[in-house]
Amino acid sequence: MTRLELGTVPEQVGWLPDTMQAVVIRKEREGDPMQAMQIEDVSLPALGAREVLVLVMAAGVNYNGVWAARGAPVSVFRMHKEPFHIAGSDMSGIVWAVGSEVTRWKPGDHVVAHCNQSCGECPACNGLDPMACEQQKIWGYESSWGSFAQFAKVQGQQLVPKPADMSWEDAASYGLTYFTAYRMLVTQAKIQAGENILVWGAAGGLGVFAGQLAQRYGANPIAVVSSAEKEALVRELGATMVINRRGFDFGKIAGGTEAEKIAEQRKFGKAIRDLTGGKDPDVVFEHVGKDTFSTSVFVVKRFGKVVICGATSGFDLDFDVRYLWMRQKQILGSHFANAYEANRANDLIIAGKIRPVVDDVFSFERTAEAHQLMADNKHMGKMVIRVQAS
Repeated sequence: MTRLELGTVPEQVGWLPDTMQAVVIRKEREGDPMQAMQIEDVSLPALGAREVLVLVMAAGVNYNGVWAARGAPVSVFRMHKEPFHIAGSDMSGIVWAVGSEVTRWKPGDHVVAHCNQSCGECPACNGLDPMACEQQKIWGYESSWGSFAQFAKVQGQQLVPKPADMSWEDAASYGLTYFTAYRMLVTQAKIQAGENILVWGAAGGLGVFAGQLAQRYGANPIAVVSSAEKEALVRELGATMVINRRGFDFGKIAGGTEAEKIAEQRKFGKAIRDLTGGKDPDVVFEHVGKDTFSTSVFVVKRFGKVVICGATSGFDLDFDVRYLWMRQKQILGSHFANAYEANRANDLIIAGKIRPVVDDVFSFERTAEAHQLMADNKHMGKMVIRVQAS
């Protein structure tokens, strides 16, 4: 039985081993990543007509891998019919084989993957937005055969060119978070030059791109961080307005009396206005959820927008709706990006106008450990798994 060693690239493009190594989650061991994620030898996936097999050089770690491991808030095995789950929604790699109807890519191409899968046939795909597809899924979460394996199966439309001068590890780091931030700010919130954009978690996987995008579109990011180290990072990326959230008691906002909650939110709003010359944020970039959402609605300006793509601190949101309707604010939901947005955003990376930030690189054998660090909130920035890259 032939195997492919980790950290190697076969001399012949298209050569395939009998099996591949993959980090596998199974229903019976759902739980924390160290328990759920185990390396196994599995068969290679069969390709459909519009699918591509990619030799994975590196894979990015995202919180949906933690969700997949835990089986919560929804078990991945309710979302697809595969007997096991291979997580991973970020990848850089080499096109290794293509389906019969794929014409945009050829074996040997160096690529980065975006994680939206769509049918390409429904009315939404052909006139509205593939994100509204009747069969829309996030690859590596709602579908299997993700990037934590030697080979990954994707739809041809999921691929964008890898920046030529970028390392495999850096190229694997940005797809999910950066393309998500692009849709949130550019498509959904429609940010304008001169606007003030409050960015929660500005040194995290999403936040580092939100701040850079705001600057590229002529807006002013207000970076919210939780440490001096993270403040240094966002300032290096160009942020001039920074707030350390440790100076505020978010416990009072979440569980204090009504008077304590309002007093702390007003204190936070004043800190923003002290930086902006008396102006409230035009847009709030939300992804934290329960711990911050009520504050986001409170501090955004009249007719302002709160755009949200997730809720890592909890999905059950509690906020005072009077500040929403009486001041005519908007809440915008946003979910990843379509292929057009991914390609437009990727052009900014290729042009060197947006920079990915990789905090740490792990060997393939440490994939579960990297996810455990994310689950325990003991990481900063983006973590990447080296697979076939040497």
